[in-house]
Amino acid sequence: MSTASKKAPATIADLLAIPEPERFHEIIDGELVRKAMPSPRHGSSQARLTMRLGGPYDRKPGGKWPGGWRFLTETEIQFEDPEVYRPDVAGWRRERLTELPSESPLLVRPDWVCEILSPSNERHDVVKKMRAYKRSSVPHYWLLDPIAETLIVYRWTENGYLLVLDAQGEERINAEPFEAATFSVHGLLDGDDDED
Repeated sequence: MSTASKKAPATIADLLAIPEPERFHEIIDGELVRKAMPSPRHGSSQARLTMRLGGPYDRKPGGKWPGGWRFLTETEIQFEDPEVYRPDVAGWRRERLTELPSESPLLVRPDWVCEILSPSNERHDVVKKMRAYKRSSVPHYWLLDPIAETLIVYRWTENGYLLVLDAQGEERINAEPFEAATFSVHGLLDGDDDED
């Protein structure tokens, strides 16, 4: 008979005990997990996606572009107690997040999340975190794979996530909920898409 005791699930207090400059962690299925440092391709994808969507959307509504959104990268968000993730990019409709809160983790569920896949995080993003996003009713979930140059777009329904778009390479797309931005996955990743 084993006398080893099971490790207690990680708590938000455990997460917040890590000094902020060193805190690149998430609590996934009760386990404190350090996120891998992004590769140059991953970091570039994250920056380009934020810039591409931010132009037409990260502003007050009105004018030439739709606006009405706020975007944050690598921000601690509590989805369930004690699940705390740092999505690569997350977006909120401004009526739901009227100003940026000062507390961490953020308690307001995003309206859109994009995870950028890499070999070290794919299992978490495609299975574990996706399940928590579904349980939390995150309306839109994107999976961007910078190596395969693919984008998978899901919409939340009461029965689970519905696949609404899959795209690759040079295909020109308008992906919900950001239909005003037209781009190709390749152009998005390499920064050579013309603005429409």
